[in-house]
Amino acid sequence: MNIGLTMLSQAVAFAIFIWFTVKFIWPPLMKAIEQRQRQIAEGLAAAERGKQALELAAKRAAEELQRARVQAGEIISQAEKRGAAVVEEAKNAAKAEAERIVIGAKAEIEQEVFRAKEVLRTQVAMLAVTGAEKILKREVDAKAHAQLLSGLEAELR
Repeated sequence: MNIGLTMLSQAVAFAIFIWFTVKFIWPPLMKAIEQRQRQIAEGLAAAERGKQALELAAKRAAEELQRARVQAGEIISQAEKRGAAVVEEAKNAAKAEAERIVIGAKAEIEQEVFRAKEVLRTQVAMLAVTGAEKILKREVDAKAHAQLLSGLEAELR
């Protein structure tokens, strides 16, 4: 065998292999590579969009959280104000009740004082009548009158 013929036959075979590869294998391979590149590019774009959406969602969540904190602070403030108002109302009601009780007690004390004075007047009148009876039953004597008056005075105390 001739080496030149072998080399020529190998070159022809290699040329046929290249032509066959370029004609039948290369286009589907390039098509698959391009499709894979598009998928990767779309995946990267989708990942970027997802990242932006995540950042936007995080920003919205932070804003909502801030808004919720502000609203919670307002609710707490309103509750504290309402609590203070309720306490103030209770104090005012207690003061009014205390004043009413004091007024009632004063009126009751005045009635008791009035009754005690009436009882005392009745007793003083009875003592005066009793003393007058005793004075009239005895003889008219200044010394005896002084003793009777002293006794009446002691009874009044």
